Amino acid sequence: MTKTEFIPPTMNGVSASKVFLPTCSPLPKSVYEYLCHKFPHIALTEWQQRFSEGLIFDTTGHILNLESNYIQNSHIFYYRFLPHETHVPFEHKILFENEHLLVVDKPHFLTMSPTGKYVQQTLLVRLKQQTENDVLTPIHRLDRETAGVVLFSKQACSRAIYQEMFAKREVKKTYHAIAPYHSDVIFPCNVCLRMEKGEPFYTMQVVAGTVNSETEIDLLEHNTVWGKYQLQPITGKQHQLRVHLNHLRLPIKNDPFYPVVEHKLENDFSSPLQLLAKHIRFIDPISLNEMSFSSHFDLTL
Repeated sequence: MTKTEFIPPTMNGVSASKVFLPTCSPLPKSVYEYLCHKFPHIALTEWQQRFSEGLIFDTTGHILNLESNYIQNSHIFYYRFLPHETHVPFEHKILFENEHLLVVDKPHFLTMSPTGKYVQQTLLVRLKQQTENDVLTPIHRLDRETAGVVLFSKQACSRAIYQEMFAKREVKKTYHAIAPYHSDVIFPCNVCLRMEKGEPFYTMQVVAGTVNSETEIDLLEHNTVWGKYQLQPITGKQHQLRVHLNHLRLPIKNDPFYPVVEHKLENDFSSPLQLLAKHIRFIDPISLNEMSFSSHFDLTL
C-alpha cells in the first residue's frame, strides 16, 4: 500500500467495493463506460446515479464523474446501494465479545454479508452500524436460511489466527435440524460423500469420486412424522448438512433447494428452514481458554 492510497470509509455500515481496471483493447473512453460493460446486470441509470452522488473514487480519494478517464492497471472504489430492499423483520443477538471476537446469534432469513439483493439487510452491515467497527469480518459463514451461532473478527491483526482454527478443523460445531422420520434409517451414522457444484449453480450435488464431505448425524427425538437430528460436520462444504440429510431421504423441513428448487417471494418469511447452528466450541488460540457458545433459538417437532 502506498502512502497516498485512499481507504474509503464505510457508508451506512457498507464497505466500498474495489474494482481493477485492466489493460483493454480498445481502451474504454471512461470509467463509466467500462463499469457499464463489466456489470451489464446493473442498469445504466444506477451507475449514472452513483456518479452523480459522488459514490465512485479513485485510489487517492478523488471523486470520479461520468467523463473520468479510464486508467489501465489502476483501481477504483464504488459503493453499492439498492433502491428497493426487502426488510428482514428478525433481529440478531450478541452473545459474547472481547478484544478480538464478536459471537452472534443470527436469525433465519438474514444474509451474512452484502450480496445480490441484500446490502443493508445483512448481518454484517447491521453489526457494523451497531458496533461502529468498520473492520468487522465474518470468520465463517451460515446460509441465509440458517439460524444460529456465528463468529466475527473485530481486529485485522488477529483475524487469520481465528480463521486458521476452521481451516485446521479445530472448531466443533453442532447443528440441529427437523427432517422426516423414517424408522428404517439407523442412527447414529456417519455420512461421507463427494459434493460438487450442481444445477442451478447455487446448489450442490452428490457425485461419484473421492469423498470430500463428512458429517456425523444422530437422532435426538421423533414422532411418527418428523425427527429432530443432531449434525456435527467434520468438513465444511457449501450446503453440506442439507445435502447429506437429503441423501438419506430426509430433506430438511422447508428447504427451498433440496430435493427440489422452489423459489419463494422475498417477503415470505412464513416457513424458515429448520436448520440451526446450535453450539460452537473451540480453544481460543490467543487466551488458550475453552470457549463454548449456544444459540438462544430452538427447533421443535
